[in-house]
Amino acid sequence: MKAERFLPDTCVWIDFFNNRQTPLAIALERLLVQGEVYTCGAVKYELVQGVRTGAEEKTLLHALQAVTHLEMTELLWIKAGRLSGALRKKGVTIPFSDILIALLALENDLTILTVDRHFEQVAGVKVTAG
Repeated sequence: MKAERFLPDTCVWIDFFNNRQTPLAIALERLLVQGEVYTCGAVKYELVQGVRTGAEEKTLLHALQAVTHLEMTELLWIKAGRLSGALRKKGVTIPFSDILIALLALENDLTILTVDRHFEQVAGVKVTAG
């Protein structure tokens, strides 16, 4: 049986890097040791936009090098557009970055660690919420 793999949302990384002892930050620390954690461009984008200094950015990016990075392909961009469009037709609007995170989780059979409840509106996405 394959071990469960995780894609932490930005909010979890923020708590982790700020040493907040939230349930998901504690879970992330454990999962990092087990090597079951992935990241993506949308999460890195959101994290980098919030850094306060060049040194902080350097530390952040160095730490994230230890985590497997997932890339969007041309086909995945199209699927992301379709996913967003299908949700909007149902009256559900999810932020652009979270559409990308949800799609990558679906495509790679990952569970999203997050406190954001809107991921639960994407059919098939596995979520561990705080």
